[in-house]
Amino acid sequence: MPNPTVAAAPVIVIGGGISGLACAFRLKQLGIPALLFEKSDRFGGVISTAEQDGFLFEFGPQGVLLTPTVAELVEAVGMADEMLRADPRAPRFIYFGGKLVPAPMSPPALLKSSLLDLATKWRLASEPLRHSHPPEFDESVAAFVRRKFGASLLDNLVAPFVSGVYAGDPEQLSLRAAFPQVHEWEKTHGSVLRGAIKQMRQKPKDGGERSGLVSFPRGVGSFLDALRARLGTSVHSGVSVNSVTLGDEGSGARFTLEIETGERRETIAASAVVIATEPHAAANLLRPISLQFERLLEPIAMVRVAMVAAGYRRKAVGHLLDGFGFLVPRKEGLRTLGTVWNSSLFPGRAPQGHVAMTSFVGGATDPEITTRPEEQIAATVHEELARVLQIREQPVVQRVHRYERALPQYNIGHTARIEQLEQLCRENPGIYVAGNYLGGPSFGACVERAFQVAREIEAAVHPAGNV
Repeated sequence: MPNPTVAAAPVIVIGGGISGLACAFRLKQLGIPALLFEKSDRFGGVISTAEQDGFLFEFGPQGVLLTPTVAELVEAVGMADEMLRADPRAPRFIYFGGKLVPAPMSPPALLKSSLLDLATKWRLASEPLRHSHPPEFDESVAAFVRRKFGASLLDNLVAPFVSGVYAGDPEQLSLRAAFPQVHEWEKTHGSVLRGAIKQMRQKPKDGGERSGLVSFPRGVGSFLDALRARLGTSVHSGVSVNSVTLGDEGSGARFTLEIETGERRETIAASAVVIATEPHAAANLLRPISLQFERLLEPIAMVRVAMVAAGYRRKAVGHLLDGFGFLVPRKEGLRTLGTVWNSSLFPGRAPQGHVAMTSFVGGATDPEITTRPEEQIAATVHEELARVLQIREQPVVQRVHRYERALPQYNIGHTARIEQLEQLCRENPGIYVAGNYLGGPSFGACVERAFQVAREIEAAVHPAGNV
């Protein structure tokens, strides 16, 4: 191999998913030079869009919730005029008792829904009249729902929702980590519903212009492409960072990174490093800085998920597909966790006379199915979709995409673990972490965390005039 050479960059961002790209972009906006390294040959992480035979499939988020921070980023990238907005009134469904039942999206709808028994409805209706406190220990989502509302709500609504958001197990998922606002409502108001109602009354009216589910004509992946293009030559794919170590005292830089491109190795000096990878990769990179990073990051569970995108002739599908899609309670016996009706949400997802949909299998409650051959996964999903949606033909096109480490699990103890991680970063100035295991797994939460990291770096830069 060639002899190592030494280069210098004020800030190095490791990881080219939405967290790393958003952080590098925000740093550029703030006038702080940064280099981004991505080990694979493509950017986007678990976000990608594929086009085939006139269909457009998302292998990642099927849309993006337009938070104020996401709206700011979309506008800065120059794609605000291209946004496609899903109908916020599009109904969601639960596969229950062998049929699709509308998911209740409001308190009155909950009390009328056939998904819940009378005892659960009474506990929901009377909950604001009771005063409770969350336990001192870290409570699971399942334990919380049983304690407050009963098993019917857990099995038929909450557990499918948890599968849709985290691909997680509600028996293991921490309420205060995964749904901190719900925990805070009970802690502050003694009632979840009283807290939710108070927050709704305080929520500013924005006319829906900066909220809702959005996408783009060529999919979410096209936004990542545009974001990467805006960063120009400061982003590099096919570059592995092998190690991050403390720099020599006389070098003037806090850290030294060994990077590898093909057969070429180099060392890079940096004053700040942003680790925007999944937690296990972050643990490996930060181990030389402190073994405590490994202790905190390595145990964070990541689940396997397989996505099955399919296109059908419209007339072969008996269901109207008039909504967002459906989720499946585990007790219904299907392997499919849920399905999104893409062509019902956004235009351009299927050729005329056809429909497109994406289904999810695996996760914390059924990891085994993701290990099967792709044709078996595809066949299982099609068989179940045919039953649920009255599909009479094989798909026109079908693609399977597997993620070995798709989503982090905010399980019991996660909040305390992340608090310790934040403290450890403060004790090691110049080390920053970003990613979907910190402030939430959603696209918007990743962008918010990335912007926060950029602000923290800016605060470190400006007082002294250098990083």
